[in-house]
Amino acid sequence: MPKGIPRDSSIKQAVLHRLKIASGHLAKVIQMVDNGDYCPDVIHQSRAVQKAIKEADSVLLDNHLKTCVADQIKNGETEESLKEILKIFKNKQ
Repeated sequence: MPKGIPRDSSIKQAVLHRLKIASGHLAKVIQMVDNGDYCPDVIHQSRAVQKAIKEADSVLLDNHLKTCVADQIKNGETEESLKEILKIFKNKQ
């Protein structure tokens, strides 16, 4: 089974879209810090970065579960699949 970025181009585009949003917000956070903007405003913008990244993660995880994990289970690789998923959730902050 191929590993890597989603096979479905619409999933890939959705992830890229969210990451580009995060990138734009991050650039704004950097600019705000450089300008010495009001801390709560910077935090608000920083949270927008985090939200966009979490949304990208969510799309990736959803796709991974529906495709890669489903394929692994069909191929009898349940243990490997479970270890992989547990690793994702154990590293979650």
